[in-house]
Amino acid sequence: MNRIQQLFARQQRDILNIYFTAGYPGLDDTERIILALDKAGASLIELGMPYSDPLADGPTIQQSSQVALKNGMTLQLLFEQAKAARKRSEIPIVLMGYFNQVMQYGEQRFFNHCVEAGIDGLILPDLPLYEYERSYQSMISQAGLSISFLITPQTPEARIRKVDELSQGFVYMVADSSITGAKSGIADRQLAYFERVDKLGLKNPRLIGFGISNRETFELACRYASGAIIGSAFIKALSAAADVEQAALDFVRGIRGSARPV
Repeated sequence: MNRIQQLFARQQRDILNIYFTAGYPGLDDTERIILALDKAGASLIELGMPYSDPLADGPTIQQSSQVALKNGMTLQLLFEQAKAARKRSEIPIVLMGYFNQVMQYGEQRFFNHCVEAGIDGLILPDLPLYEYERSYQSMISQAGLSISFLITPQTPEARIRKVDELSQGFVYMVADSSITGAKSGIADRQLAYFERVDKLGLKNPRLIGFGISNRETFELACRYASGAIIGSAFIKALSAAADVEQAALDFVRGIRGSARPV
């Protein structure tokens, strides 16, 4: 089992996945933020691969990608920074980005470098299920990488079950049919969606993302899934921080409260 599978084997609830963009706010901040998140009690880190055309991302994450690219972040540098962090931390790390980036880098080269850097999993929203099954499933599996596919409130049951079949690690439940971004709360229609998916008895654990931004929304999401993903709210905390390590510590502790899962 890789680190993601080990995490879900020992902890079934209150998984806190924190997303941030590699190379943001400063080019050399990636390793420090990873280590601070681990120290603070994050369960999992979703490391964003900066991209010039991030279709699923809202303005906060888009802006962080633009800054990171302007700072000089590249996939090669991302792998180097992740590898350095891996020497000092065993927290599971998932790369989140777009399959165009993987293709431009070279698919097998990309997967090999993930392994060398200690990356555990991938989220590639623009990789079609049929293309993954036909061309990339064996490559990713042989590399020992998990992959997580997304579902939304509009995803039919048959596709949800196909996503569950192909995902290795967790299913990413998009809380709302929109781009990423912190929201003020969770609506009744979203809760109905969470309940509907919860009753399907999927084999993979589920993490809820898009619009989870504080302790209240995190705890609510955890009632219906194994945990939640927070991205835009954390990016905003970093953007206003004089000390990114302290900002990471304060942010996670604000979500967790005094309790840290074991």
